Amino acid sequence: MPKPTEAELAILQVLWQRGPANVRLINEQLSQQREVGYTTTLKWLQLMLDKGLVLRDESVWPHIYRAAVREEDTQAQLLDRLAESAFGGSAFKLVLRALGRNQNTREELDQIQALLNQATPIPPTPNSDERA
Repeated sequence: MPKPTEAELAILQVLWQRGPANVRLINEQLSQQREVGYTTTLKWLQLMLDKGLVLRDESVWPHIYRAAVREEDTQAQLLDRLAESAFGGSAFKLVLRALGRNQNTREELDQIQALLNQATPIPPTPNSDERA
């Protein structure tokens, strides 16, 4: 899967949240976060089309763009890259840092706890110090 830039991620967020849209609607959504021109948004979408991040329906005018990549797949790719580059590949260290920021709601912590309760631990390796 191609690696999206921050600007491309912002566009993908718009498409994932609101669904297929034309350049003007995408630009209006982006402009709520930061100043961005229509032609800049159009250029980003053309580059994203070339990279395979979006699809364009040319059977209608104005053309409609839709995400060609799933949000979950993109998040997983970005998370893997972050864990590898910033945490030496350790998901444990990444989660520890994220939870240590104390910016989680009670509901989020309850959901995290439920996921932990469902998680299946990997068996210890023969050389590990884990005791039964």
